[in-house]
Amino acid sequence: MNLRLHARYRAGKKRLLMALLGLITGVEFLENVMFVFAASHIMGGVGAAPREFAQAQAAYAIGSLLMIVKQQWSARRFGYRRYLCGALTLFIIGTVGCSQSASLGELTLFRFVQGLGGGAFFTSTRVLIPLMFKGQERALAVKYFMYGIFSASSIAPLLAATLVDSGSWHLVFYGALPPALLALFGAWCLLPDAGTSHEREPLAIGGLLLFGAAVLCLQLMLSDTRYDVFSHPYRLALLASGGTVLLLAFLLHQWRHPRPILHLRALASPVYLTGLGLYFLYYAIKNFSGYLFPIYAERGLGIPLIAVGWLDSFAGVATFAAVYFYIRFSRKLQNKKPMMLAGTLIMAGVCWWYSLMPPGVDTHWLMYGLALQGLFAVLVVLPVAGLTYSELGDEYFGHGYQGKNLMRQLATSISSAFAAVLLQDRQFEVHNDLAATVHAGNPQLDQWLAGLSASFGRHGYDSAQATAAAHGVLEQLIAQQSQLLACESLYRYLAGFTLVTGLVIAVQRRLR
Repeated sequence: MNLRLHARYRAGKKRLLMALLGLITGVEFLENVMFVFAASHIMGGVGAAPREFAQAQAAYAIGSLLMIVKQQWSARRFGYRRYLCGALTLFIIGTVGCSQSASLGELTLFRFVQGLGGGAFFTSTRVLIPLMFKGQERALAVKYFMYGIFSASSIAPLLAATLVDSGSWHLVFYGALPPALLALFGAWCLLPDAGTSHEREPLAIGGLLLFGAAVLCLQLMLSDTRYDVFSHPYRLALLASGGTVLLLAFLLHQWRHPRPILHLRALASPVYLTGLGLYFLYYAIKNFSGYLFPIYAERGLGIPLIAVGWLDSFAGVATFAAVYFYIRFSRKLQNKKPMMLAGTLIMAGVCWWYSLMPPGVDTHWLMYGLALQGLFAVLVVLPVAGLTYSELGDEYFGHGYQGKNLMRQLATSISSAFAAVLLQDRQFEVHNDLAATVHAGNPQLDQWLAGLSASFGRHGYDSAQATAAAHGVLEQLIAQQSQLLACESLYRYLAGFTLVTGLVIAVQRRLR
């Protein structure tokens, strides 16, 4: 009897550990998706233009990349329990700081602190699975891990929309606090001190500084490209060349170092490198779309924010359902390349579908696209995840996952900043074109403005107020239309980029 109870206790504790690993990873995905969804509201709240706001996005990326690079060293130095508890504490401090920020500088600082904490979650929890579980338990732990990621991504848009709609953009950051606090408590109580090394390793500050300087130069170059390509080309060239030289110096330093931060020699596998490239393309598409859709739906199509949150979460639920069926039936499909190609074609079709939507469209037309969009993540990234690490083995799996998350964070940061700047640039062009066609002296426009002014006059406005109000309505219509047309242009660009990604998948021969 006691043995049976003990076995049940051990099985229950293992299930709790699996759920905890999924929760820790889910915390970062929840916060990141909420931040991207509410980015335009946060941008307006701190009074930042897209170019300036890109520095807050870059700050999280830099902090996260630095932590990912030191993940293996930190886990050996402190053990996974203390390391993850420290990272969760940093993340919570950064989250509280972001929620209280009153300026872009404060937001940037605390996003960096957030990134330092959040950078530990994804790699560490995934590496802990093969360390803590064997056989069928490992497969079950991977399921919990994926469910944590996709369920957090499903909840995040609706939660962000609800928090912004109920008060202020500051509330968005509070959404990730309860699960982060729960994860901190669970990590302290349940995680073992796995990974602790009795041998003291040097901090390798030289390599870390090289990497940090390279990432900073490249992030600044990427965020400034759209603005400075003509006005300050030499500055951009200096940042690009400096960042590239520093990055190459870091890679050479790691290649020659007897105890490197990144084990590049072990990761020089064609299959792994191909997988990294496909990961980059996937995360770039996913994050670009994640930034664009809320603006497209709310400001372009005129859908209320809370309804946009429901729509975005509907796509997440569709993805979650597709994950469930993929886990059950994917083993029957030996060749994964047709599945990945189908995913890119579906996403390209969805982007083209969005580029054709007129103002005031019924939301059910968007739901068809969102349901199909949910398949993109499953059909592309899950096969890539299953094939990328096949040549590394358990010994170098952690290092491989470390490299993959570096690539993920770079793709996420670059695509968000590029989407923000490109959208503003395109909207400015479209707004100027529309304003040039809508001018005084146009008989139809003058008649419409006169009728609208008369309508305002009947509601108590004097002549000057009625005329000003009518012109204000006209300007709002031009702004909404220019926003919609700009978003639709970007969806066409994204459709083309997704097709190029499909072509890359079709041509490559390593992942099948």
